Formats: sequence, C-alpha cells, structure tokens
Amino acid sequence: MKIGKYELHVIETGSFGLDGGAMFGIIPKPLWSKFNPADELNRVSLSARNLLLVGGSRRILIDTGIGSDWDEKFVKIYRLDQSVNTLHKSFDKLGIKPEEITDVLLTHLHFDHTGGSTILKEGDWIPAFPNAKYYIQKKHFEWAVNPTDRDRGSFISNRFMPLHKEGLLHFVDGDVPFDDEIDFITINGHTSFQQMIKIHDSSNTILYCGDLFPFTSHIPIPYVMGYDLQPLITVQEKKKFLPQAVEGNWKLFFEHDPEVIMATVAESNKGFSIDQVFTEMI
Repeated sequence: MKIGKYELHVIETGSFGLDGGAMFGIIPKPLWSKFNPADELNRVSLSARNLLLVGGSRRILIDTGIGSDWDEKFVKIYRLDQSVNTLHKSFDKLGIKPEEITDVLLTHLHFDHTGGSTILKEGDWIPAFPNAKYYIQKKHFEWAVNPTDRDRGSFISNRFMPLHKEGLLHFVDGDVPFDDEIDFITINGHTSFQQMIKIHDSSNTILYCGDLFPFTSHIPIPYVMGYDLQPLITVQEKKKFLPQAVEGNWKLFFEHDPEVIMATVAESNKGFSIDQVFTEMI
C-alpha cells in the first residue's frame, strides 16, 4: 500500500498473552471471550505488530514491538512466542537492515511497544537502530522515568534509556506534524501523552492507534482496558476519533489484534462497529 511518497509494510515481531479481564476492564468475560478466547490462565493473544514506511531516503519504523532477550520468567508470564515472527525476520523478508532505519516513531514507552528499540550486545543494552532518530512525546518520557506504582511495571528502562544516553531520543511537544504526510496526535487515557500516528494523503488515511484500540473488539465505546490510567478519558477520546474515522473513511491500524491488521469503522443506532476488515496490507 502506498500513501503519498511512502510505501507501507507490516512488521510482525511475535505474539504474547495478557490477562483478558485486564484487556477488557468492566466488560464481562462471556462477552469479550466470544471474540478473544482465553487460555487456561485467562490470557488472550496479542500481536506485536508494527509499521514500516519507506519513501525516498527515509525508512520510518512506527514502534519496535516487544523485542528479544527477555528472561525465562518474562517469556513464561507473557507467553511470548517468536517462533515464527520477530522484528529482524520481518526486516529480512523486505531486505531491510537495522542500520538503514532513519526514524523510529514511538507511540509510548511500554515494553510491548518499545521492547525492540534496544538490543543486548556483550552485556550492554545498545540502540537497535544506531542511525535512527527516535521520536517520543517529551511529557510521556518524563512520565516514563517517574511512573506511578500502578504502571511502573510497564516501563522497562533498558528498553529506552540507552536511546537517551546515546542522544538518539528526540522529543515531540504536542500535536505537531512530522512531515506533510505524517502527524503526531496525543491522547491521555491509556497513559499520559501517548501519541498516535496519522499517515495521510489526498485519498487515504491510516491511523496507527497504539493502545487506544488494541483489538477490533475495542471499537465499541464501553470496551476500555483495565490497564488504562484514565478510562473515562479513553471513553472521551474514542468518542472524538471514531466519528472522524467514519467520516473520513480512515483505516485504523491495529497493533495488537491477532488477526486483523486494519479496518474501517461504521456507525449505526447501536453505536460504532467494524466495517471493512483487512488481514493484509493492500
């Protein structure tokens, strides 16, 4: 798929599991389990899916997936499965080398979104993309280095602090354009100053949703994660962006849905729902 000057490629980095109750908050299990069945430990499957934009001299990666070099305890708790897909296997399929990445746009610094930003080499954590500039909202970075007790476990410092140490972390301040076809849009329900990435031209728009809509099943307004720091803010944000998505026929890019890569949204008297589904990049 091409938008403006950019050719878009899906980057799969593996799958993992999180508690279904935490993923759906107040929604009862008999409802969410119809679409997201749980295992014997109540974990539902999540993809760790990213997006690569290639245009001219730029190779832009949006989020870096869950990464590698996790210990056995982590792999067991989160049911991490990278037997088929990793970031580097996806790169190899496209003939892309990590050194060729020019920019990394990070939605936020939770480990499943920035885990692949660094790699472990000879006992030290170093940037995975040494020639890239990594972009994050300044206020989110400030939150990540001083989180609350509630969300401290979501921030693994060795997955992003080496970027800051090496001077590769570039701070974004609010809703600003990256260029004429890419915009940063801040949201605060899931975590403070997460940024969605809007990619657009005169005929197409893709909204890289981050954790506003992890699954297609999070489209209905009440379906809000228990992980969200401010769930009522998430509700307001969904009410803001879903009508825009319907009106503009945006394609929403799902980072965590185990099957669906993108979808458009429809509205009826019953609320918002998924319309056209894409299981591959068109």
